[in-house]
Amino acid sequence: MTEHETPVLVAGGSLVGMFSAALLARHGITPLVVERHPGSAIHPRAAMIYQRTMEIIRGLGIEEPVRQESYRRFEPDGAIMSVESIAGNELNWDIPTLNEFVKDLSPTERLFITQNALEPMLAPRARALGADIRFNTELVSFAHDDGGVSAVIRDRATKAETRVRAAYLIGADGNRSAVRQRLGIAMRGRGVLSRSITIYFRADIAPLMRGRNLSVIMVRNAMFRGFFRLEKPFESAFLVVNSVGDPSSPVSDTWSLSEDQCLGLVKSGLGVDTPVTIDSIQKWECMADVADRFREGRVFLAGDAAHLMPPYGGFGGNTGIQDAHNLAWKLSLVLKGVADPALLGTYEDERRPVAAMTAAQAHTRYVLRGAPHLAPQGMAAFINDAHIDLGYRYRSAAIFTEADDDGAVTEDPRQMRGRPGTRLPHVMLERDGERVSSIDLVDSGFALFAGPLAGPWVEAAGHAARDAHLGCQVFQAGATVGDPEGALCDAVGISPSGAVLVRPDGVVAWRSAAAAADARPTMARVCAAMVGRTVAIALALILLTSAPMRAHHSFSAEYDANQPITLQGQIARIELVNPHSWLYLDVKGADGKVTRWTVEMAPPVNLMRRGVTETTLVVGEEVGVDGYRARNGTPVVSGRQIRTADGRTLFTSPSATAPPDQ
Repeated sequence: MTEHETPVLVAGGSLVGMFSAALLARHGITPLVVERHPGSAIHPRAAMIYQRTMEIIRGLGIEEPVRQESYRRFEPDGAIMSVESIAGNELNWDIPTLNEFVKDLSPTERLFITQNALEPMLAPRARALGADIRFNTELVSFAHDDGGVSAVIRDRATKAETRVRAAYLIGADGNRSAVRQRLGIAMRGRGVLSRSITIYFRADIAPLMRGRNLSVIMVRNAMFRGFFRLEKPFESAFLVVNSVGDPSSPVSDTWSLSEDQCLGLVKSGLGVDTPVTIDSIQKWECMADVADRFREGRVFLAGDAAHLMPPYGGFGGNTGIQDAHNLAWKLSLVLKGVADPALLGTYEDERRPVAAMTAAQAHTRYVLRGAPHLAPQGMAAFINDAHIDLGYRYRSAAIFTEADDDGAVTEDPRQMRGRPGTRLPHVMLERDGERVSSIDLVDSGFALFAGPLAGPWVEAAGHAARDAHLGCQVFQAGATVGDPEGALCDAVGISPSGAVLVRPDGVVAWRSAAAAADARPTMARVCAAMVGRTVAIALALILLTSAPMRAHHSFSAEYDANQPITLQGQIARIELVNPHSWLYLDVKGADGKVTRWTVEMAPPVNLMRRGVTETTLVVGEEVGVDGYRARNGTPVVSGRQIRTADGRTLFTSPSATAPPDQ
């Protein structure tokens, strides 16, 4: 058996696996992708591509060929309509034009392109960027440990097996994910909504179109509920059937239908008795479920392996692609040694809530457009497509959530205005004499967007990014980029002296609306959080700024709730002895004398407020401390909260054990 080493093994080379490969390779990581099928998809699935996915495609450099292929196969900006049949009664124009009311939100446009057209463009691009892609190769087994993943893959043609050692494994192996099943991760949600079929057929549909620009046609009639997906020149299509029979009490298991019955359903949906040739019939389960976990040790789930959605709304493939986009840059920084592996924990924190929301919205559309008999069982309130595509919000240790955060998972993208955890708004700027979108300026690294008077933030970001070994471009209005319409500051919710830091996935990580006196330590905290090294940096500061730690002594100070105290001083030392911590604060009295106070606290990992923890504090930083004095009169405080100069507050609690000797 041969052996092979790779930084990342990707199980599954369909849509999400191929995007994972291309995005990892773009970040300088060479993944190994194994796909059990001999080539790309052969059936035209997952045809609707939203703007956020198009922005990712644009970043990979293949937007133009994708658009051209879309226009070759579909009418541009086609509509989605509900009918009793194509030739018959029109029920509703669900989406009159695909890009109506969203063209101003992105430099890209929504379009239709089938999976069997998109994947053949992705594979060559991923290979050109350095990915190792092996079709007709299956994942036989895997085991993960603290140091990596050991797997066996098999060439299905030669039966030759290879032992692979990878640092990480991405399970992008679809709805029946073997990776997920071997990890024992359950799926939860609505369960099986229907046992559906997709009928691929040929017929002369063009005369039925009557000049209507239709790309998706929902069908609701007495015989069945489903939808057509049509391609130019309207000689072939597929029909999805979710249920048959009485609409008020339908049969949702269609797997037993014969080919003759399927032929009758196609003709019923067309509305005319025209010659129809059925090429194939695919069976599948319609579900709205999300995995309990998106990660197990060094193994990650993405795409249908992590979440399953009804096709109504076209969210499934797009959601999986955004999984890959979120994970790729984090794996890259960890594998390059820039980021601590703790950063990878933010993948599930960020993506799972968004996937759950999106699956719920797909279920809502399924009920409203195809299964009204399920309405009494309940569904999520309808959310606009653009809010789902461009308005999702992340919360994690890699996002500096602001004090007024309302906890919503999504919002109107026109109202986000640079809120941390949201996608950077699309703003047209100028660089080198050419118009350019803010979206395009975020290449594959971090980016600081700053107002014309934000020099201190620009300088602080440069120092902090270098210290954290982060690549960070600076786009300052009036300096490094032109802002002829003066739109940048308003678009991201800052004053001319404010700034926002944007991650490689185009998500705003941090924002300061205005200037601050402590720009340097603030940006140090921010960049440390971006690489998951808040604890590691604090520990490094201990080693550099304090004497060797001596053994703990007995410490039984009691605190007096009747003696509250507020201290203002400079951090002298930070002691972290898991799971406890102590802060040493140099406080200058009115007489000019400096007293060193001990602030006793426990790491409030699960008590975070406003994106700050004690491990993001920096030696030399000015902070305020509120707490209670020790009864014995010593300069020891039971810390209740720490206030940083930029207005953030850390809520903490006292430690149960003693601090090291000072």
